[in-house]
Amino acid sequence: MKKIFLVILAVVASISCSAETNSQRAKSIISKMSEKAQREISVSDSNMNEFLSDLMKVLEEERKSTERSGDRGLLYLLDKTHGKLGADYVPKNLVSAENSKLWKVNKPGMKIRADAKAALEEMVRAYDRDTGAALFLVSSAYRSFGYQKQLFENYVKSDGLSEAERYSARPGTSQHQLGAAMDFGSITNEFAQTRQGRWMYENAWKFGWSLSFPKGYEPDTGFMWESWHFRYIGKEACRFQKKYFNDVQQFMIEFVDGWKK
Repeated sequence: MKKIFLVILAVVASISCSAETNSQRAKSIISKMSEKAQREISVSDSNMNEFLSDLMKVLEEERKSTERSGDRGLLYLLDKTHGKLGADYVPKNLVSAENSKLWKVNKPGMKIRADAKAALEEMVRAYDRDTGAALFLVSSAYRSFGYQKQLFENYVKSDGLSEAERYSARPGTSQHQLGAAMDFGSITNEFAQTRQGRWMYENAWKFGWSLSFPKGYEPDTGFMWESWHFRYIGKEACRFQKKYFNDVQQFMIEFVDGWKK
């Protein structure tokens, strides 16, 4: 009996040690993030266990998605200073996102990851129920390295390098090349005041869609406010982002990237 008791104590001690190690790890990652991120992240000793439990759900959701797609994880960190996609990178599970009974596209040939398309369909059905089958407009989806290169160079010619970099990604750094990002509506910030824009701002996260470049975070994301640009990251990640990271995608994915390393 004494031996069994000692084994139980050892297991409990091991679990406690592991929890403490993960807690320290989380704090260390957050401490290395920007001052603004540290101010806005809602993680403390009082909710650390809950935070770590929620983090495990996010990582498990991403693991399952990666297994299904055989491609990069939904939370792959890609911005001006992190990550780089090669000229030959094309997502493995792209499917057509052409016009359907659920939405309209503004140009032919649109494609997106299969899991993102399934989430888009679920979201648009909910939008139709809430708004009475109002028009849902999709304006951009997957972009190849070459297409993004051409787009960026045209913007530079039009507005100059410094201004172009505020709203357009260099080739190899665009979320669109991942096949999990979409632009909606007019691709102007008037979209935020439309019926679709207002509805998405309030509800898109419930279906795994996250606003990538929110207002007031250009120094953090590297891009000006884009009310129309959403990235599919999964439902658990969206909940996690809202609960602990002030609903800022950049902060949440930076943390997850740090955790994985």
